[in-house]
Amino acid sequence: MSLRIGTRGSALALVQTEKVAGMLADRGIETEIITITTAGDTETGVPLHAIGGQGVFVRALDDAILKGEIDVAVHSMKDIPAARPAGLACPAVLRRDSPADFLAHELPLDEVRVIGSSSTRRRAQILRDNPALEVKQLRGNVDTRIRKLREGQYDAIMLAEAGLERLALDLPGEALPVDRFVPSPNQGTVAVVCRDDPAVIDPLRGLDHAPTRFDVEIERAVMEEVGGGCFTPQGIYCR
Repeated sequence: MSLRIGTRGSALALVQTEKVAGMLADRGIETEIITITTAGDTETGVPLHAIGGQGVFVRALDDAILKGEIDVAVHSMKDIPAARPAGLACPAVLRRDSPADFLAHELPLDEVRVIGSSSTRRRAQILRDNPALEVKQLRGNVDTRIRKLREGQYDAIMLAEAGLERLALDLPGEALPVDRFVPSPNQGTVAVVCRDDPAVIDPLRGLDHAPTRFDVEIERAVMEEVGGGCFTPQGIYCR
């Protein structure tokens, strides 16, 4: 059996996709990785909420599955909106990595004044903790964000710790406690999405990590109940 796996072209997305491809190879399934550019990747100068929120990263891959251009897509699960198109399934959720946010900074922490983040949740939590700080918009892939930090455009930046770990990046800074800086729903989790077809779903089920699925489905149920999304500064974490 051979599957075409669609992914965004960022380093993090490719690492996540290559992990899934490796897991499938261990099960005797051949794969072809196909890179797809999303509006979220090209319009990096625009706040996410202005171009459709986190779902903008997912939509192009959903469309490619439904058009038959790819069989499978690999996503950071926190990017997947609560409302999903008909004809899609999520047969596998990988074991969760760190759900925490990471505050990266090269200055001493007490000298940090300007923090980069485009997340409304992170902004709200930062300012709740210290209203004297300034939070400036920061978009782009992980490498771009780190470059802007090192150029001095920000004193610190906030990222998902899981992404740094997957890219084997060792930055100065610290992981933030999840009981105070509550993560985005499903943060640290990779999801495998495909068309709603048993011929594709069945071979992917073996990648599913049941305890992680249990937790993230509770988080998504809460998200749906409160009607939140990327426009809402909310954190939801089940453990």
